This record gives sequence, structure tokens and C-alpha cells, in this order.
Amino acid sequence: MTGHVAVRRFPSLTVSTPRVLVRPVDLADAKAVTEVFMDKQTQRWLPFPREFGQIEGIAWCTETAQERRDSGNGDHYAVVRREDDRLVGCLWTKRTDWVARVTEVSYAIAPDTRGFGVAAEAVDALAIALLLEHGFQRVELRVAPGNTASRRVAEKAGFTYEGLLRNAGHVHSGRVDLEVWSLVKADLHSGS
Repeated sequence: MTGHVAVRRFPSLTVSTPRVLVRPVDLADAKAVTEVFMDKQTQRWLPFPREFGQIEGIAWCTETAQERRDSGNGDHYAVVRREDDRLVGCLWTKRTDWVARVTEVSYAIAPDTRGFGVAAEAVDALAIALLLEHGFQRVELRVAPGNTASRRVAEKAGFTYEGLLRNAGHVHSGRVDLEVWSLVKADLHSGS
């Protein structure tokens, strides 16, 4: 069959650190996922216009996650705190380019968990697994200017600031520029 390109599926993966477990979401996570996305600070920076409405946990954990997996575009993950087995955040990969082996990671963390390095730890663990175990060459984060908490996550997770994409994204309040941050395999060896 000429011209047929098989759709790549995003790798099913689970990674853990001493404090968190990052694993694909499932239906049992729906209530906690809804709570994470209902937070006003989280909503302020969500990467889509307000008219898209509220993220609904059941859809996020089932059909939306499955569609993203089946399309090869990415996956949805739960960030589970190991000390009490509580879902404290969500990660999702998107904009995956299989030829270039590049993907983007986004995240949302429960308000009572912010400020403790959980987001950076989870993003770092996921990015390293994608680079070292799954053949990705580059993992990106895109941050709206003004979102200083996300900028700190990018820095703590070892990402490098590359520049500004003008008018490249949107948040609930409208169109925004986006800072591009990246982590590549070479970054993992530069500290050795």
C-alpha cells in the first residue's frame, strides 16, 4: 500500500520518583482531575479559550485521553503523591512530531500541592523517560509570559529557555505570546 503511514501510538509509560508516581489516567481519577482543573489559578493559564468551558474529569480520563493516544498525539497522566496515594496533578503530552521525535508537556497541579516542587519533579521524570527510554529527541514546555510559577517549574526541571513565540497561544483571557523551553538528551549529560 503506497502512501500509507502507520499512526504511531504514544508510549504507555509509568515513572516514579521518591515522592510521586506518574501514570496514565483512568476513570477512577475523574473526580480528582475535575477538582484540579476547577481551581481558579489553573483556569487562568489553561491553554485554550474560556468558551471551551470547564474540563470534565470523566471525558479527560476516558475519551479525550484515548483519542490522544490513538492519534499518536500524546497522552494524559495522573501525578499521584506516593505518601498518601492522592492524585495531586495532571500532565499531558501533545503536539507530538514522530519524524522529529518531539513532544510538548503541559501540567496542572492541585492548589494545596503547589510550591513544593511536585510539578517540576513530575515533569522532569516524564521528560527524562521520554528522552532516555522512548527515543524522543526533544521535550518542550510552552509558558505564557506572566505565569511565573510555570517558568519556575521549567527552570527546576532543567529545561532551557529558547525564546518567545509571538501570539502563538491562548489562555482563558485571550491570545498570548508563549515562551518556549526545551530539554534535549545533551542536557542530561552536561552535568556529568
